[in-house]
Amino acid sequence: MTLAFPEIIHRVQQALPVGYPVYLVGGAVRDALLQREVKDLDFVLSRDVLSIARRLANALGAAYYPLDEERDTARLILVAPSGERQVLDFAGLRGPDLESDLRLRDFTINALAISLDDLDHLIDPLGGMGDLRLGRLRACSETAMSDDALRILRGVRLANANGWLILPETRRLMRQALPMLTQVSPERLRDELFRMLDGPKPATAIDALEILGGLPYVLPELSGLKGVTQPAPHVADVWRHTLDVLRNLENLLNTLGLHHDPEAATSFSLGMVSVRLGRYRQQFHDYLDQPLNLNRSLRSVLFLAALYHDVGKPETRQEAADGKIRFLEHEKIGEALVGKRGMALRLNNEEIDWLKRVIRHHMRPLLLSQMDQLPTRRAIYRFFRDNGSGTLPRSGTNSGVAICLHALADTLATYGPTLTEDKWIHQLDVTRSLLEAWWERPDESVSPPRLVDGHDLMQSLSLKPGPEIGRLLEELREAQAAGVVLTRQQALDYARQQLKA
Repeated sequence: MTLAFPEIIHRVQQALPVGYPVYLVGGAVRDALLQREVKDLDFVLSRDVLSIARRLANALGAAYYPLDEERDTARLILVAPSGERQVLDFAGLRGPDLESDLRLRDFTINALAISLDDLDHLIDPLGGMGDLRLGRLRACSETAMSDDALRILRGVRLANANGWLILPETRRLMRQALPMLTQVSPERLRDELFRMLDGPKPATAIDALEILGGLPYVLPELSGLKGVTQPAPHVADVWRHTLDVLRNLENLLNTLGLHHDPEAATSFSLGMVSVRLGRYRQQFHDYLDQPLNLNRSLRSVLFLAALYHDVGKPETRQEAADGKIRFLEHEKIGEALVGKRGMALRLNNEEIDWLKRVIRHHMRPLLLSQMDQLPTRRAIYRFFRDNGSGTLPRSGTNSGVAICLHALADTLATYGPTLTEDKWIHQLDVTRSLLEAWWERPDESVSPPRLVDGHDLMQSLSLKPGPEIGRLLEELREAQAAGVVLTRQQALDYARQQLKA
């Protein structure tokens, strides 16, 4: 059996002491068998893990990080000229020999190893290769899930991403181990969750996690969405609606992918998305390619926002005597709940603020679409101003574009088959107006260059430093974005009028 491995494997081989047993294990072997690109690498050694890892770091020009000296684990990070990172993890054998180590792993498809002395010989004591061929996920042992409950999420993610079947016995072990998820560190839980959200079908993965019973242990706020009915035009309860938003968001991102794929836009609604917004494929790609955290994609954070966009509805649901159902200010409750969940998952402040803005303003494009006309320049300015201080080119910090995408997915999920062509086309035109302003004319109605500064106002209007200066500057900026103020003199005259008002 000849497998294709990245060039770094051969460099590791050359740098190792002669006759020193080192094994490549887990996902890298699995991906090589599937003829996929092998990225991060996991190695196990029988002894001297830290010293060997440090020696390899010196030989490869990699950064060395001792992860856990007591457990003999270390990490090497190589950075290519392109900026791409390659991660190599080294650990000691768990157990007296390699087979014992492999039997302690999560799933048989990951209990595979190859000795660096013989890259053509697969070590497979548990039949993982057969499970891989059959597309099934099987636990390595009766205690595989209870040994580390995070493996439950990993199993759901792997099955969803690859179309694999979780065997009934393994599913039973997963359910039994669910309460142990409370013992998993927030950081590990977060990282596995965001890998799931970054997968090809996050809606299916989250749905599978809920069916398994894992949602209360991972995203407990979402458990209350099931069975919360909504009035027309909604066609589903809050939970099914939320999953539909995720599915529609997946379809939108596929339709607006960097390379046009006609197969991704076979329906009328997605076809019109391609027609109306397809010219911004590169801009969408660049926007989503700017992470708020190097360890998580903006795409995955957007899907978390979509999961939480209506999380405030159960608490705010009111049904009048005439049967009319309302969810007054559910976005405010949702903003607070997503903020708490972001803190519990140890997200950074920028990510939490971004999530809260998406929830707070997720209905803004929908409200703009209720008007017969397209948004005014003033409305466009306020929309992007309220969605963060981020300006071009690092536009990912501004949540406006994300909210536009989310609002489209929300509308598709809300109306389902009852959505009319006219209503959909109008919302697409409103969305295009917002995106045109953001990407094509930012100096006009998004972030116009200042005509005057605070010093100019103090000098020309005999003002003292204070909050009034900031208020006037913001009013001038909005008037400028609206096209009311065009010159420096007009700006000073406008400020003078505002002081008299």
